[in-house]
Amino acid sequence: MARKEFTFKGKTLEDLQKMGLKEFQDLLTSRQRRSLKRGLTVQQKKVMERVKGNKQVIKTHCRDMIILPDMVNKTLRVHNGKEFVAVIIVPEMIGHYLGEFVFTRKKVSHHAPGIGATRSSASLSVK
Repeated sequence: MARKEFTFKGKTLEDLQKMGLKEFQDLLTSRQRRSLKRGLTVQQKKVMERVKGNKQVIKTHCRDMIILPDMVNKTLRVHNGKEFVAVIIVPEMIGHYLGEFVFTRKKVSHHAPGIGATRSSASLSVK
């Protein structure tokens, strides 16, 4: 079975990469479009320079960066508040924020209750 070719609002990845930022932002949802119309921040401009400069490892704290077509097939290490988590950008991520793919909270996993946590364990002797 042939793999379905990626399209974003009827445009192929090659078409998106040839577009300018002004043309691309018209395809996005209103929140992303308004964010790009205000212009990229200084941090976002630095990330884009590194992406276009073909750096191998791109580390960033910029979680509010919108994923653009130029970033596809790159690996970015995005900070989650404690460490940098690697994110491989695929075409389906276009138009989303980097922070959406790096969680800031871990899943809570509870273990057995401690001594004194329940009435039955309160009377146990601690050895």
